[in-house]
Amino acid sequence: MRILFTCRPAYGHLFPLLPLANAARAAGHDVVFGTGEAFVPRVRELGFEVHRVGIAIADAEAEARRRHGEDAGFLDVGITMFAELLPRATIGDLTPLLPKLRPDLVVYEQSDVGAGALAQRAGVPAVSLVIGRSMPPQVLALAAERLAPIWQTPPADAMLGNACIDVWPDSIRDPGTAGVPKVFRMRPTPYDPEVPLPPLPADGFVYLTLGTVAFGATDVLRGAIAALSRLPVEVLVALGPGDPAALGPVPERVRIAGFVPQAEVLKHAGAVVHHGGSGTVLASLAAGLPQLVLPQGADQFANAEALTTLGAGTALVGAEIRIPAIEAAARALLEDPEPREVARGVAAEIAEMPPPEEVLGELVSWAR
Repeated sequence: MRILFTCRPAYGHLFPLLPLANAARAAGHDVVFGTGEAFVPRVRELGFEVHRVGIAIADAEAEARRRHGEDAGFLDVGITMFAELLPRATIGDLTPLLPKLRPDLVVYEQSDVGAGALAQRAGVPAVSLVIGRSMPPQVLALAAERLAPIWQTPPADAMLGNACIDVWPDSIRDPGTAGVPKVFRMRPTPYDPEVPLPPLPADGFVYLTLGTVAFGATDVLRGAIAALSRLPVEVLVALGPGDPAALGPVPERVRIAGFVPQAEVLKHAGAVVHHGGSGTVLASLAAGLPQLVLPQGADQFANAEALTTLGAGTALVGAEIRIPAIEAAARALLEDPEPREVARGVAAEIAEMPPPEEVLGELVSWAR
């Protein structure tokens, strides 16, 4: 079977697809990718056939702000980006490619909805992969209205379509998938870049990351480092593509790394302080670790709220993100056994979810 995977050119959009894509390749399926220009070389390095499809989120934001003005609110800019510019760019690039690629199945990460809409027009089975939590109902309604013209027949969910792969365990499941007719449940399986494990502090350290997008929030990162250095623990900071020089000198008990094999790092950590990206939330839960979330954008605020409600962590938002508050919250997280117990319960739940290899078989049968 030929399977086309599509995603935005961003790590947080590509990485969630890779466990399933790797499983498909290992099973002998013909796997091809479509993504934005900046990530074409990265996907090719992973050994996949890849084609340039769609534009980057930053390019869509620049065009949306040009249309609405620099002072425009998030709602106007975000809806224009994700419900108009991004899907139409994907459709524009993929329309001449689809007849040549002739996929038997299309798998798109949920923001790349143009691929799902075009697959529907072509009569190709398509399934979205959930990579974040749902937008508020009023935002979803606006997005659905703007997305309606790209679909031949409006699906159950304007972004997720009529079928989706849901990676959230029941205890913290997003209600957004409830209306999708066909839902495949899949264990959240982290993809770790093939980079060496850095020298780790003694087990029980605090793992600090702002991911691969919010890593640029250097003031927040510096503040978190300063706060955590006041605690009697060592700290490992993962910057991803960030520049360590931007942080300046760091305290003695703090180690700085770039990309790390996060799943392996989490096996040795005692707590996680991070931005609230879905990948890090789920990986930390799978490791049974309590979390302190410092959300910076996108669905990170919803993830922070869900974790807090669950009792597996806590969050500081906006003006609350100050050095004394981070110190106090992290200290409480290390000393209070309850968030850790909740997280361990979710870890056991995640371990029981179907792995990508099993879900792949279900997808192939469904598509056929």
